[in-house]
Amino acid sequence: MSKRTLILWDIDGTIIVSHGAGVRAMERGFTERFGRPCDLSKIDWAGRTDSWITSEVLRHNNLPATPENIQAYLEAYLSLLPIELANGQQGQVLPGVLELLETLHHHPHIAQGLLTGNLQRGAQFKLTHYKVWHYFEFGAFADDSPRRNDLGPHALRRAGAHHGVEFAPDSTFIIGDTPHDIECGKVIGAKTIAVATGNYSLEELQSHAPTTAFANLSDTAAFLLTIGA
Repeated sequence: MSKRTLILWDIDGTIIVSHGAGVRAMERGFTERFGRPCDLSKIDWAGRTDSWITSEVLRHNNLPATPENIQAYLEAYLSLLPIELANGQQGQVLPGVLELLETLHHHPHIAQGLLTGNLQRGAQFKLTHYKVWHYFEFGAFADDSPRRNDLGPHALRRAGAHHGVEFAPDSTFIIGDTPHDIECGKVIGAKTIAVATGNYSLEELQSHAPTTAFANLSDTAAFLLTIGA
C-alpha cells in the first residue's frame, strides 16, 4: 500500500528532552575552540538551527561568522555531544512519543521523518542515545540550511524519493514545540501540530494558529484523529 500522509518530527522538546546536553556541548565546544566562555542563555535559540545558533554565538562574542569558524565550532560541538548525553542529567523520550512512533511506523499509509534544527549527525547522536533513531529513514537538517523555513522542501523531496510517491503539502503534518516549527510548516502549506512539551506554553503556541495543539502527545487516539488516520 502506498503512503499518503507524511509526518515530520522536530526533536528537542518534541520527541525528547536531554536536560541541556546540547546546550552544554555547544558552550563547551565554543570554549574549547575559541578559548573564551560562552553563555547560550543570551541567545534566543529555541526552534533555531544549529548552524544559525553557531553564527549568532560567534557574532555575540565579536568573532567573524566565517564558514571556517562555523565549521570548527560545529565539529567541536559534535565531538562533545555524545559525552554530554552520556554524562548529563537523565533525559527522556517525552510522554506518549514512543507509542506514537511505533503506531505510525506500522501504519500502511503513513510515512514519518525528521524536520529538525539539529545537524544530521547531532540528530543521530541524540535519537540513538534515546533508542528511537531507527524510526527515521530521512529528514531535513541544519546541514541543509541555517534557516528553518528552508527545510520543508528538503524534507518533502527526501520523503518522496524514499517512498516513491509525492506527498502533498496539505497531507503533510509538521510536529514541533516552538512557533518556528509552526511557521516553517505554513511556509510550505503543510498542517502543523504544536506540542507544549518544550519552552512554550499551550496558550503561546495556540496564539500562532497551528492546525492543532496538544499539551503533550500521550493521547495516541486523539493524534491519529487529527491526522485522519
